[in-house]
Amino acid sequence: MKIISWNVNGIRAISGKGFAGHIEDLDPDVLCLQEIKADTEIVEEIAGQLPGYAVHVHPAEKKGYSGTALLLKNAEAGVDRGPETDLLQGEGRILRADLGDFNLVNTYVPNSGANLKRLDFREEWDAAFLEYLNGLRDHKPLVLCGDLNVAHRPIDLKNDKANYNKTAGYTQREIDGMDRLHQSGLIDIFRKRHPDEVAYTYWSYRFGARKRNVGWRLDYFLISPELEGRVAGTPIYHNIEGSDHCPIGLELDA
Repeated sequence: MKIISWNVNGIRAISGKGFAGHIEDLDPDVLCLQEIKADTEIVEEIAGQLPGYAVHVHPAEKKGYSGTALLLKNAEAGVDRGPETDLLQGEGRILRADLGDFNLVNTYVPNSGANLKRLDFREEWDAAFLEYLNGLRDHKPLVLCGDLNVAHRPIDLKNDKANYNKTAGYTQREIDGMDRLHQSGLIDIFRKRHPDEVAYTYWSYRFGARKRNVGWRLDYFLISPELEGRVAGTPIYHNIEGSDHCPIGLELDA
């Protein structure tokens, strides 16, 4: 099984930048998209370029903002939008798929924003989301993927000292939230397999950041320990463009 996760930063924008061709080349069994910035009809129309997938969309209530989508070759998989709470629902940030022997959660974690104005909200969201994940793990193993909007360790961003406690995505409170995911037992499988590899998944559009590889690793696969032995690969497709993020993958043996 191949799972691909990609923050597309607007599915309408990326649809004109080779999106369908990239996905055809990657040929995932499961495609998890974040920051679609579109309603269900638009996502379904664009996904129509990729036959063979069941399409599930969780749009934000606010037009042109946030949102997630799941494309599944297994049309029978049960999919929902996570817990029915105001905190976790309104911005379209969660889609869960029951893939039989594990749950897959695709998420787009809130960004703390300019001047960290949403940091309190982010911290509250993180706590509620962890409680939800722990409830899922009471029943079966878990794969969590998506844009978690945090660089966990200094290796995960280019300029760690300049950004620490100043920039959204690298404050101690956000790092603590990621620590709690790890303490719950989830494994950052890319970092476990590649402890010393500098690899980024996001580059600002400004100042030629991608060309100079001034980036951040904000996109992750976190997995339950029970699944670790099945992991065949954890690719980061840094050469695939079209968004300010690149796709990442998780390859699982049966």
